[in-house]
Amino acid sequence: MTVSGFIVGLTGGIGSGKSAAATFFSELGAAVVDADAIAHELTAPDGAAMPDIRRTFGDSVIGEDGALDREAMRRLAFTDAGAKSRLEAILHPMIGAATQLRCQAGFASGTPYVVLVVPLLVESGTYRKRVARILVVDCVEQTQVERVMARNGITSEEVRRIMATQARRQERLAAADDIIDNDGDIAGLRAQVEVLHRKYLALAAKKPLAG
Repeated sequence: MTVSGFIVGLTGGIGSGKSAAATFFSELGAAVVDADAIAHELTAPDGAAMPDIRRTFGDSVIGEDGALDREAMRRLAFTDAGAKSRLEAILHPMIGAATQLRCQAGFASGTPYVVLVVPLLVESGTYRKRVARILVVDCVEQTQVERVMARNGITSEEVRRIMATQARRQERLAAADDIIDNDGDIAGLRAQVEVLHRKYLALAAKKPLAG
């Protein structure tokens, strides 16, 4: 399925501020489709991915509430090199289909453009082909570590292990069409989003692209 419209792919490393930026775009009138939020829906109790996850991994990665136990899944991935790819084989097609449908729904509702939030956009050739521009929310690595430690209550070593599974900062910046510097405060972040919003409105009006 091809989605007709101007789609901005928003990405950044863990703790960079992707969610805050996406919230500001939404407040300004853009439709936001969040791949990570969809993944959480799919792995919630009674989520569409849970039967396949249970068949593939058994009950050891299922929480008492019936949702995916993410910590148990992380532990398994550290000891079983193939676990991550098996989980991705279940989730990625479902996430891809859902993001397509939600982007289409966004344009059907009259949004001028869609912001598609994909944490691993740079690592994924599939999503890169679906967006007109790549927007990277960037900050120095120490800022990422401090934010995630404060938010999730985990150690710096654990944060850096997660960061090691993502594209390097320079790889993201090299792929970017637009960059938000989020080493400052929330007001600075919003100001940058407002500038980009005006830019995307103009680009969407001038030349809508297929996603």
